[in-house]
Amino acid sequence: MADFSYTDPLPTGPDSTEYRLLSNDGISVQRALGRDFLQVEPEVLTELTAAAMHDIAHLLRAAHLRQLRSILDDPEASGNDKFVASDLLKNACIAAGGGHRQVI
Repeated sequence: MADFSYTDPLPTGPDSTEYRLLSNDGISVQRALGRDFLQVEPEVLTELTAAAMHDIAHLLRAAHLRQLRSILDDPEASGNDKFVASDLLKNACIAAGGGHRQVI
């Protein structure tokens, strides 16, 4: 039987993700009970959720794209590895357009 090996599924550490500000509207700080609380209007959460779901469905992180590109540059990668990486990069380009394929 293999030895058990635990891997943290959500490790914490430096975050190199580039974020964008959607809006400051509908967000305020309210003071109550001697503490500051962030107040977010429901519409802001709806807009944030819609933007997040779009990005999750259509965009890959830059680090993931670099990993795929490195497979294409790796002289030891198999033809199949390169084919799969190439197809994933092509799909990422199409998806980044919002999921609509452009005819050139």
